[in-house]
Parts: sequence; structure tokens; C-alpha cells
Amino acid sequence: MSDAFVRQGELTDIQSYPAWAQDMVESCTEVRTRVAAHPLFHKMRDGELDASQLSTFLVGVWPVIEQFPQYMAQSLLKVQYGRSRGHDEARRYLIRNIRVEQNHADHWLQWALASGVSRDDLLHGEVPPETHALSHWCWHTCERDSLAAGMAATNYAIEGVTGDWSALVCASDVYENGFATDVRAKAMKWLKLHAKYDDTHPWEALEIICAVMGSNPTQRGVALIRSRVVTSYEYMRLTLDHCLEAEQVVSRPMPLVELVYEERKRA
Repeated sequence: MSDAFVRQGELTDIQSYPAWAQDMVESCTEVRTRVAAHPLFHKMRDGELDASQLSTFLVGVWPVIEQFPQYMAQSLLKVQYGRSRGHDEARRYLIRNIRVEQNHADHWLQWALASGVSRDDLLHGEVPPETHALSHWCWHTCERDSLAAGMAATNYAIEGVTGDWSALVCASDVYENGFATDVRAKAMKWLKLHAKYDDTHPWEALEIICAVMGSNPTQRGVALIRSRVVTSYEYMRLTLDHCLEAEQVVSRPMPLVELVYEERKRA
């Protein structure tokens, strides 16, 4: 009997997926909730984040936003057309969504500008190591792990929980109304796009992961997928913890080093 997975039910119904995937998702619920319901997002929703906390968040998470298309490109390198249905679906998904992620970077920039973070601070600011770790992890898993594991860590875990916390922030109009009317739409676009109740990207990623893994993968294979999902959630939580504890704006441009070697050489 073939263990190939072909979804029969609704895309967004977890019962449509293999038992191993259902168990994996259920076992990750607690750690996912710690991210989705993090106190930082409650404070953001209620307009209670101070400038230091918000600046640290916007600058600290920016590397992940800016590099997300590159994580997907790393996954795309592992796809072999015609190898399996899962690989073919991954190819279509990754190519299509890389362009979407570029637009998301533009929207994040507008959010930062409306929040008092300059373009120079966002693009060239010193990113705290505590928040930079998340982007390093995403790059590592997409470069070194299997196609399914890398997509589980990024396209499923990170995109999925981002939809959760974005919906929490947008559940009230307090934060939105804190922006001036002339910039409000641009400032909120990133959040509102990710808070859409019908966002299917993480579900599509889960379907691809299941298609690649099959209905009866090895225990070791399932353990790898779960560990990548949990690790992504944990790095996100560490990032949020640091941002909430921020006491001063960290988004200062890195100092330029004066090049004096040639002058010394001539002397």
C-alpha cells in the first residue's frame, strides 16, 4: 500500500492531514500559544508599548522580514521538478510566494517609518544578538536541513504563528488609531495582511510537508519536523522577551570605521 499523502478534506481543517501531522501540531500548541499570546502583543494591541520596546521589535525582527525570500530560495534549491508531487507543489508555492514576501518587506518599512524608526535605523541599525538569533536560525535550517524541515520551521511555524499574533493586535482598533490618519493605512498594511482569517500560506506549507513526508514517515523524520517547528517558536519567544525588556532604543546606525591603513602605509 502506498504511503503517499493526498489531502481529501478542507485545506484548513487539521483532520484533513495524516495522523502524525495532527499529533505534531497538537504537541506544539502550548509553545505556539506562548508566542501568539505573548505580553508584547497584548501591549501593542492596547497601545501600551513604549518607543524603546517598539523600536527594538521593529529593528530586531527586520532581518527575518528582509531575508524571508532568501530562506525560501534556499528551500527552492532542494526541489527537483518531477521527483514527486510534493516537490512539484513546493516549487510552485515557493516561486509564487517569494515575490509576495518582497512586498511584505516594503510594508514593514512603512510600519517602521510611521512608528518613528528611520529607514537608516531599520536598514543599518545594530540588531541585538538576542533578536538576530531568529534570523540566523531560519537561514541555518533552510540551508542545512531537508526541504520539509526547512519549510516547517519557516513557512509553517513562523508564518502560521505570525498570523495568530497579527490577528490579536488587530482585534482592537486602539493601536491603529494611534497613527496619524495620513499614514494609518500604510502603517497597518503589514499587520492587516497577516491578520487575514483566510490566510492559507501556512496550511499550504503543511500540505506540502505532508506530501513530501508521506502518510507514514519514520519516527526520526517526524521528530525532526517537530523539533524545527518548536525551535522556531522558541527563538521567536526569546526575541519577544528581549524586546519587551528593552530600556533604550537600540536602532542606532553602526559607526563607520575610518580607513587609515593607506595613510599609515604612506607615512
